[in-house]
Amino acid sequence: MRDKTMKAAVCVGAGGPEVLELRELPVPAVRPGWSLVQVKGTGLNRSELRARQGHSPTVMFPRVLGIECVGIIAASTDHRMPEGTTVAAVMGEMGRAFDGGYAEYALLPNSLLMPVDSTLPWDVLAALPETYLTAHGALETLGIARDDRLLIRGGTSSVGLAAASIASARGIETAATTRRPDRIDALTGVDHPLVDDGGSLAAELHAIWPAGPDHVLDLVGASTAVDSLRLVRPGGTVCVAGSLSGWSIQDFEPIAMIPSGTKFTAFHSDSLKGNAAVLQRIVDEVEAGRYRPNIDQVFGLADIVAAHRYMENNQATGKLVVTPSGLRSR
Repeated sequence: MRDKTMKAAVCVGAGGPEVLELRELPVPAVRPGWSLVQVKGTGLNRSELRARQGHSPTVMFPRVLGIECVGIIAASTDHRMPEGTTVAAVMGEMGRAFDGGYAEYALLPNSLLMPVDSTLPWDVLAALPETYLTAHGALETLGIARDDRLLIRGGTSSVGLAAASIASARGIETAATTRRPDRIDALTGVDHPLVDDGGSLAAELHAIWPAGPDHVLDLVGASTAVDSLRLVRPGGTVCVAGSLSGWSIQDFEPIAMIPSGTKFTAFHSDSLKGNAAVLQRIVDEVEAGRYRPNIDQVFGLADIVAAHRYMENNQATGKLVVTPSGLRSR
């Protein structure tokens, strides 16, 4: 790869989608402990949107964003992952402290790389790592089991749809919410699709489950977490694993707002990195048709500004994916 160049979407500063510029950069030089990945697809995430907007003070510009990617090892420094190995990578300061997946090639720490055995199309594979690993980890954090009742708030987000898919495959009775009535049909595989318009959710939910759900997976976050604590059954668990409404709960008083016996927890995406065995199980479930990848749209790398604008305008129902060409094929 010496002296070769690549296309990359570079975030040149904080601002709107237009601060993402498609540039020609040198292909990164391999160094000890890091391997070069030919990126075949990357999922878009709202954390990248916030970084681009300037809300991540540790992210220095210019930066190639992208906290996840899938692709092929182009140059390896790890004998366990020779050239040609299909891999995924997620988190671990990728796209933040060092350049990430918005490029044709990414130089990544070997510790982040997860070998994957898969024949899925690249766009489908790219939709899985951050989204499905987050959904899986959040459900594990809740301690969910068969015959439990689960409420997912933010059900039409990519993680919400992934969590519903996993729960459905496990035989768990699930309700999920959307704020928009026109998106109710997107909640496929959910036993009880609900519109959360800020008014009647509690009544509708208790008409289904008089005592409330056993668990609430709250992907909206700051604006709904306290309400979720009121909705869950006595002794149930609320897990916040998303921040669609922001990072901080205003005037939060734990003793007053957490009912006695109710458990309030969170799942942090930082724990996703290097979880190859779980990702392989997820890929196997998708290939078997038990999990649904829920892709909203695939963009080309050259269309990264349009992709970010689409994400920022909350137009997506499901996962947004970028591939170098924008094609949905392997």
